[in-house]
Amino acid sequence: MKITENASLLPYNTFGIEAKTRFLVEIDSTEVLISFLNQKTDDLPILFLGGGSNILFTQDFEGYTILLKMKGIKEDIQDENTVWVTAMAGENWHDFVLYCIGKNYGGLENLSLIPGNVGTSPIQNIGAYGVEIKDRMHTCTVLDLEDNKVKVFQNQECKFGYRDSIFKQNKGRYCILSVTFALTRRYHDIRTDYGAILLELQKKNIEKPTIQQVSDAVIAIRTSKLPNPKKIGNAGSFFKNPVISHEEFQKIVALYPTIPHYPSPEGVKIPAGWLIENAGWKGKQISNVASHRSQALVIINATGNATGKEIFDFSAQIIASIQQKYGIFLEREVNCL
Repeated sequence: MKITENASLLPYNTFGIEAKTRFLVEIDSTEVLISFLNQKTDDLPILFLGGGSNILFTQDFEGYTILLKMKGIKEDIQDENTVWVTAMAGENWHDFVLYCIGKNYGGLENLSLIPGNVGTSPIQNIGAYGVEIKDRMHTCTVLDLEDNKVKVFQNQECKFGYRDSIFKQNKGRYCILSVTFALTRRYHDIRTDYGAILLELQKKNIEKPTIQQVSDAVIAIRTSKLPNPKKIGNAGSFFKNPVISHEEFQKIVALYPTIPHYPSPEGVKIPAGWLIENAGWKGKQISNVASHRSQALVIINATGNATGKEIFDFSAQIIASIQQKYGIFLEREVNCL
């Protein structure tokens, strides 16, 4: 365990925002984490930080920022077609996906190139191109901070929803230690029916893709649309795609007949990127902050000098604009502190 006082958080958030934390704590095992929490006697708040790809610091954090650096991957073959693969929280998500593909374990290929670490993936129920964590996760091992006990959540206990989970609903209570995924070994469920994957495969004349080829297609699509946070500060999609009722949708489609939409258990899902672009925000820049020119859903630290407050205020203007134009409220997907 390493503790640094008054530490910069600049290297630990993909927006590239300068902020400080009272204490930065680097932890590489569950045992050390539990020991640290049991010995903590003050009332300073705790923030668990993974890859820093889904957080916006609008101010300094007067508490303990804990970097979870637990690493390790374990495989448990169940039968001819099923393997349980467990990854520790500190494993990089994309590297883990590539590891599974390299073993010909199917199920996560559509989630290639999503930034962040394995430990944060269930919190948001990350998803892309028709696949979400809830579709592949078997169990999740967590530390319950109410009693500092290690517990195992089954998939159904996680209360997964669209970019939602029991961990998001109970912020600050659970620290995810590892995640186990149920993946396929032979008979893969290839998903190419969502988004631009099929078009990307057709460009390469691929009719029966492997999981590697699906992953390559997803990486090509994401690379063409989304800025690299190592070059331009961003946190990927800043807003959730709003879900509206069928009644609301009928009113909107009457005014905007070409509006894209998708069925959802709660109603109709509208792409937030389309709403933002058609409201005139795509590529728009105000001072140090902009909406990305290739994907309006992504807010960027355009000059590299933006503050967290500037980015937050820019997002607030987008929310107000969409509310006024369409009567739809956009919810931030990024956690703002």
